[in-house]
Amino acid sequence: MRIKLINSMKYSESLDMIYIANNGVISKRRVKVIQIEEGTFRAYCYLRKSTRTFKIDNVLALVPVIQTESMVI
Repeated sequence: MRIKLINSMKYSESLDMIYIANNGVISKRRVKVIQIEEGTFRAYCYLRKSTRTFKIDNVLALVPVIQTESMVI
């Protein structure tokens, strides 16, 4: 997980994340990683529209968001 977080921050990629909160609630979020610390990371959460701190151990899955450009003719 940590390597995916580092790479997404390095290349300024957004990620789709499945996350389990401390109370057991599972959510899907789109995030943009800002800072990585020992056991946590800070990211802009598009769901909550604010910067949030997440525990790395609570991340269930990470997938890079692939944005394709469409060409208008």
